[in-house]
Amino acid sequence: MATQYRSQHAPGYGPYSAGGFHDGGTRRERHLLPAGLRAPFEARSWREFGYVLLNLPIGIMLFTYAVTMVSLGAGLLVTFLGVPVLAAALGGCRLFGVLERARARRLLGLEVAEPQPLRATKPGVLAWTGALLKSGSSWRALLYAILHFPWAVFSFTVSLVFWTLGWSLLTYPLWFWVFPMWAGQGGLQLYGDGHHGVYLDNPFEITVTALVGLLFTLATPWIVRALTMVDRVLVYGLLGPSRLSARVVELESDRGVVVDTAAADLRRIERDLHDGAQARLVNLAMGLGLAKEKLAEDPQAAARMVDEAHGEVKTALQELRDLARGIHPAVLTDRGLDAALSAVASRCTVPVRVEVDLAERPAAAIEGIAYFTVSELLQNISKHSGARSASVDVWRTEDRLMLQVEDDGVGNADVSKGSGLAGLAERLDAVDGILVVDSPPGGPTRVTAELPWRR
Repeated sequence: MATQYRSQHAPGYGPYSAGGFHDGGTRRERHLLPAGLRAPFEARSWREFGYVLLNLPIGIMLFTYAVTMVSLGAGLLVTFLGVPVLAAALGGCRLFGVLERARARRLLGLEVAEPQPLRATKPGVLAWTGALLKSGSSWRALLYAILHFPWAVFSFTVSLVFWTLGWSLLTYPLWFWVFPMWAGQGGLQLYGDGHHGVYLDNPFEITVTALVGLLFTLATPWIVRALTMVDRVLVYGLLGPSRLSARVVELESDRGVVVDTAAADLRRIERDLHDGAQARLVNLAMGLGLAKEKLAEDPQAAARMVDEAHGEVKTALQELRDLARGIHPAVLTDRGLDAALSAVASRCTVPVRVEVDLAERPAAAIEGIAYFTVSELLQNISKHSGARSASVDVWRTEDRLMLQVEDDGVGNADVSKGSGLAGLAERLDAVDGILVVDSPPGGPTRVTAELPWRR
């Protein structure tokens, strides 16, 4: 099962795709009839038709409220009542926006996030009035109330005409049973004794009319669906959060992730220094002090202690090198990802094939994140996968750096379990990256990471 973790603003995931608004989660199912023949009878088509029908009364109410309140507020600006009336107009439009988002969610399956809440600098009516007037989402809700009305009239008229015309023409032959007085006596007799009954004056005309009605009936759901696409754009663009505010919120969240990650790295470095190299250097200082005291009275013992201290120095130096490599390896700075990832792969407990296809080097920060991502994934393979082999592929696609680490282990890797993969997902998300984990039980495991080329 593939699990995907991404930033909502990663390239390729805008408001008109999977990362933006959508029509709810739909699961593909097999049907006996093609979609074109099923559409007039599907619940989705009737929900969309109901949405368009409701557009007109709601549009009239919204437009009337917005124009009346704004005109009244603008006319009263010469007095102290103008500003509160304008604020009340914007507040009412925001409330209507809540209802419109709920209607779109229920009938169109359109999930739109709430806009940024009002942020008054201090309590009080004046502060809230100022917050309403300065809020961009309030003015967008007012714009929606004004623009929605002419579109509601158009979409209501078109959808109702097509829907009524299609079903009326399609069921035209049935009207001869419902209203027998319309039938003549010179055509095809449907039933009767030759003198009384129901007749069709022109069977060819009836057939053609029904076929035309069938075409209208089959086309109407798609026309209505095209009309509701405009409603989706209006609701998403004017009643949802602005891209700028959403981006600010995301950057604030990313900043918190980066700060927490940096703090965790500092704690790790401090712990490694305290428990590793620092402890060895303290023991080394004590051993050299004892050797100095014994140098005159027992030179052989002092020499053994110096040898032990020499071994401690080598071990401490190795630990310091490993720690420095964990902060930022020199080979990455000097020779790039190809050499750095090859060095990481050589320390893995399973054979790893490394292929880096890059004509140039990405930004230094992105290069570092890519290195540590692959390093963490290879450590997971060594500790948990039970794999016999693994591979690392790195390439560039337009302005994105792609990483893929695959192994033939036991699989069942899951980011939601709070493993190291969760930390990788957060680190990638902080730079608008994506982490996709495909690890079914029994394997194989394929982890794909996507990073911006420049940051």
